[in-house]
Amino acid sequence: MAIASVGLAVAMLKIDRAGNYGVIKEWGWIYSGGPDGARALLSTVAGSIMTVTGTAFSITIVALQLAASNFGPRLLRNFMQDTGNQLVLGTFISTFVYCLLVLRTIRAEGYNIFVPPLSVTVGMILAFICICVLIYFIDHASTIIQASHVIKSASDELHHAIERLFPQRIGHSIADNQFIIEIPANFEEEAYPIKATRNGYVQGIDDEELIKIACQYNIILKILTRPGKFVVEGASLVKIFPGERANHKLTEKINDAFLFGKERTEQQDVEFPVNQLVEIALRAISPGINDPFTAIRCIDRLSAGLSNFAQRDIPSSYRYDKNNNLRVIAEPVTFAGLTDAAFNQIRQYSTSDVAVTIRLLEAIACIANFTHHPEQKEALRRHADMILQGSSEALSCKEDCKDVEHQYDIAVQMLTQN
Repeated sequence: MAIASVGLAVAMLKIDRAGNYGVIKEWGWIYSGGPDGARALLSTVAGSIMTVTGTAFSITIVALQLAASNFGPRLLRNFMQDTGNQLVLGTFISTFVYCLLVLRTIRAEGYNIFVPPLSVTVGMILAFICICVLIYFIDHASTIIQASHVIKSASDELHHAIERLFPQRIGHSIADNQFIIEIPANFEEEAYPIKATRNGYVQGIDDEELIKIACQYNIILKILTRPGKFVVEGASLVKIFPGERANHKLTEKINDAFLFGKERTEQQDVEFPVNQLVEIALRAISPGINDPFTAIRCIDRLSAGLSNFAQRDIPSSYRYDKNNNLRVIAEPVTFAGLTDAAFNQIRQYSTSDVAVTIRLLEAIACIANFTHHPEQKEALRRHADMILQGSSEALSCKEDCKDVEHQYDIAVQMLTQN
């Protein structure tokens, strides 16, 4: 936006130097004052805009501090990438740059007088736009730090990740009963581990590139990690079979197919937004905050995400090329694993909170309506049993235990009848 303001200033000054205003001059709203008035006007706009920009930056920093303390530092990325904040700060800065560039062209020495009326008028228009943007920013800044907004943003990331990744295509899959016999019996003994050449979180894997590499070298690749996992330099990244085909160039190609970074992202890591919601819930039920209502909102969003995930076709771990040759063995995300990431820590920290415990069981009953595989039902039943056991050991009031047991019976009934 700042670069665009430079182009706008150059264009407006070129029109003013040409003096060809056409119909615009007849409208009567173009600036008609002298050079002193134009200087004073643009100076006032530029100075006030910089003051407002500093205030806006201060408000943004306060919002980031509140987000870091209440919701966790990993959610700062969402605030820094917020389009509204970027638009507001960009508008202020671009207006300041525009006013400076126009202000330097105004001259009033003797007969050498130059006042760009159209450029000054555009500066006034930008000032009014900044006022409107400031009003929007005050409302926006107070909205983005609310728990409901933060939770919804993390939930939207979860749904977008599910939509983007499942079903995912890595070559093409074949029914399980067709590929088991094609895995070499001596795979684990003769497979050669390819080591990671750097540290970091796996942010993404170029699946198609791995298929091409496997076809080029006529090997089988077994991926030992997945996006979201932290890899230490020198740790095994993949295994190749047969192992004698490993060389330095192949190691470099395989490492280049993995994108490493200093933090996790949701691009190929469906657990990352789940962990964000869990982190908000854990901070909410901590003794220092003690806000079970926020935790309940997080559980509701997690139940919606898991219900969406339960309806997806999880791709097979085995990927084949066009000739139906096994090429890649991936490490997929499972429903049981995602359920563990969503419920384990909340269950462990909320055993003595009746409201949160009951809402966890209600979430399991809700998700049960969308499960169609025995493995999914078994994973949900296991969590329901652990929730009941933990609450029975932590709750001292018999009536609270009865309420939890009643909701547990409902969840079990939903799991058995679907």
